[in-house]
Amino acid sequence: MDLADAIWAPPNNARAFAEVPPTGVVVAEGLMAGEEGPLAGEAVAGVPDARGEAVLEDVVAALRGTDVLVNFLPVGAQHTTELYAQAALLAGCAFVNCMPSVIARDPAWAGRFAEAGLPLIGDDLKSSFGATLVHRALVDALTSGGVALHDAYQLLGGGNADFLNLQDPARLSGKRATKVAGAGASAHVSAAYIPFLEDRKVAYIRLEGEGFGGSPVEVEVRMTVEDSPSAAGNVLEAVRQARAALDAGTGGVLPTTLMKS
Repeated sequence: MDLADAIWAPPNNARAFAEVPPTGVVVAEGLMAGEEGPLAGEAVAGVPDARGEAVLEDVVAALRGTDVLVNFLPVGAQHTTELYAQAALLAGCAFVNCMPSVIARDPAWAGRFAEAGLPLIGDDLKSSFGATLVHRALVDALTSGGVALHDAYQLLGGGNADFLNLQDPARLSGKRATKVAGAGASAHVSAAYIPFLEDRKVAYIRLEGEGFGGSPVEVEVRMTVEDSPSAAGNVLEAVRQARAALDAGTGGVLPTTLMKS
């Protein structure tokens, strides 16, 4: 299947904002190592080349000559993400980990990319304008004004495959860890799958604290964004940074503000 057709294949449901002509790029079967999860697995059942039955050698061969590999595997696919990181090392390309799987935060993986002279960016991409950015801005504004925060929540809803996958509590826990780190303060985080929202993400953010004299301070925000386009700009910038570092011969974890952790 040509990439121009694959981007519209279910369960992809991002808003169409441009016509994409045939690219000549064929979407090849990849690795999943049984980590797609039961819910996401059902969503892609019957999709051509979505079985995830490729082996590491197939992926390495496909990546030869590639500059940057971007990881957008489902939340919780730690082992499969590690296989792709290994494939990047073997193929000699930079690796951008846009998901919460621990790669850049792992000293062992960071060391392997540094030793190979290959750039590594991660983990868990920030959206250009997402709930984590707004949450962090509120935390910074309140704490810089002397407010002592003691409770917060971030309630998220969406209808794309990412939210479907997050209905697995084990997978949500990994996402929660990087979201809390990105928000800059402890918070309760939950995610609901609401099919009719499709690629829209709705976020409710609430912070509670105390100001001067113990006076209560409460802030609530509701925001709605298109999830995929909100991330696209930062993905492009991460790829640009990784390619620039590759050209400069810089290996290891790159300092960046594009990731939550």
